[in-house]
Amino acid sequence: MFACSAARLLASSRQIGYGSGMTATPQDTSGTGRASFAWTLAVYLKPRVLIVMFLGFSSGLPLALSGSTLLVWMREMQVDLGTIGLFALVGTPYTLKFLWAPVVDALDAPILSPLLGRRRGWLVLSQLLLMAAIVLLAFCDPASAPGLVALGALLVAAASATQDIVIDAFRIETLDANEQGAGMASYVAAYRVGMLASTVGALYVVTGFEQELGFMRPAAWTVGYLVMAALVAVGMVTALVATEPEKPAAAEIGAKAHTGAGAIGRVTGAAAGAFGDFLARDAAFVVLAFVVLYKFCDAFAGTMTAPFVIDLGFSRTDYANIVKGVGLAATLVGGFVGGAIARGVPLASCLWLGGILQAVSNLAFAWLALAGLNYPALIAAIIAENFTGAIGTVIFVAYLSALCKNPLHTATQFALLTALAAVGRTYLSSGAGFLAQATGWPTFFVLSALVALPSLALLAWLQARGHFRTLDRPA
Repeated sequence: MFACSAARLLASSRQIGYGSGMTATPQDTSGTGRASFAWTLAVYLKPRVLIVMFLGFSSGLPLALSGSTLLVWMREMQVDLGTIGLFALVGTPYTLKFLWAPVVDALDAPILSPLLGRRRGWLVLSQLLLMAAIVLLAFCDPASAPGLVALGALLVAAASATQDIVIDAFRIETLDANEQGAGMASYVAAYRVGMLASTVGALYVVTGFEQELGFMRPAAWTVGYLVMAALVAVGMVTALVATEPEKPAAAEIGAKAHTGAGAIGRVTGAAAGAFGDFLARDAAFVVLAFVVLYKFCDAFAGTMTAPFVIDLGFSRTDYANIVKGVGLAATLVGGFVGGAIARGVPLASCLWLGGILQAVSNLAFAWLALAGLNYPALIAAIIAENFTGAIGTVIFVAYLSALCKNPLHTATQFALLTALAAVGRTYLSSGAGFLAQATGWPTFFVLSALVALPSLALLAWLQARGHFRTLDRPA
């Protein structure tokens, strides 16, 4: 249940072209499938795919540092629950990042872009700002200065959202079409590892310094956040060794068209061009509604998963260990399966598969509600949720990237789409608790599966209208 970035999709045995840089998928002439299988494995070891994988770690790392890990720190410092609840608002930059994405598309990063290129320059700048924000947060005291902590957390979220904008554009522009599925699968896997590092990893570091080395609790938390700041260097080194994406001819023409315009003019032109380009497409508003609703089913049930498990009688340690163990494994496997599906199945069919799997996985929790305190049933439900959720995420964000076809507006359009995709998780799911309380757990999870029907209806309408013919173009 996380929102993340994606690459454009290689769909069906035909290759999708999203601009320049397409290469044909190797054909298996032996009849044994060995050549195709070898190519499938080899693509994950390509330098560009490995770069995307490490950037996935960098993208997943900061999220918990202004979220769940920070809330644990605040509660241990005896901050009241009302104040802690308000800290959900520090995630606002993730839903508003499209507002400053045109800056990333239109302007160079000061000093760094002339040296590294526009995308890598912005990437390193956002990582430097992220590292500085985490260090600032490390030296804050949640008990005595919650306002300063809120500022630090907001800066972490803003720098992290900016980094996501750049990584999204970098990945879409740098990978060839036949590398997109593998790139997305690697990205999702590394993203989850980054999140694990800033949750479980950070808590282990704090515990080690406090209990093993005798640090006072505030000092242990400071060290924990400083270690997390140091891990930002993984993404920074990756950005430095990466190659700047080549600018397609359309981007060069667009850049020349804005030559002589001031910074404000270029940013305004980039924003107007990005939004105008998208809204001028056929059925644009239906597409936007589909983007909002596609992952809503997954998010609606996911919002209540943890309290549901506790209500059944499982301990939070049981739940954490199962999610951290088999849940993470299922997510990683699901991500790579999703990447393979994205490479071999047409885009519309991928979306149907992902949407149906997400809905059916919610029924596993309805079954768990009837089974009660049953560890094998919990493990099965967690595996189903994480495996299908990862497949759906890879496929969905690949679709979002396929919509960002104009190289002039990659960052802005993708930021807008991912912000809309977060609406279901952030706002529409807010009433899930009231529904669960009114209906009971088994009925709630059955209804959460039915929540998928509006998105599937929109998918059928878009498919009948020929929406995917503009995305599934043969090489």
